[in-house]
Amino acid sequence: MKKEEIFEYVQKQYGTMPEYLWSNLSDSAVLRHKNGKWYAVIMTVEKSKLGLEGNDLVDIMDVKCDPEMTSMIIQTYGFLPGYHMNKQHWITILLDGSVSEAKTLDFLDMSYDLIDGAGRKEEK
Repeated sequence: MKKEEIFEYVQKQYGTMPEYLWSNLSDSAVLRHKNGKWYAVIMTVEKSKLGLEGNDLVDIMDVKCDPEMTSMIIQTYGFLPGYHMNKQHWITILLDGSVSEAKTLDFLDMSYDLIDGAGRKEEK
């Protein structure tokens, strides 16, 4: 799944526009929930920085994940511990075709819902 397809999906589904917060990382964007919290980060990084073979660049998406699922999910090819994020609560999904579009969007939706739920729990 390509970054542009994700951006189209979240705009239609959640009214979210990508935010480019880092001037030195013009291809890195965050997707922010209406409550202001991030629910996804999309970046382009070298495979070697992810513990993968080679120095080619790969697009990735970090999403929030249920901590009870994280250790199981990262054993599946295409899923890694959250890059530059809390590895208990975030996972990285390779956007190189190794994870289906349906699964990618399922995890994106789950992240959005977890961020929504996190806001409600904090209010109590």
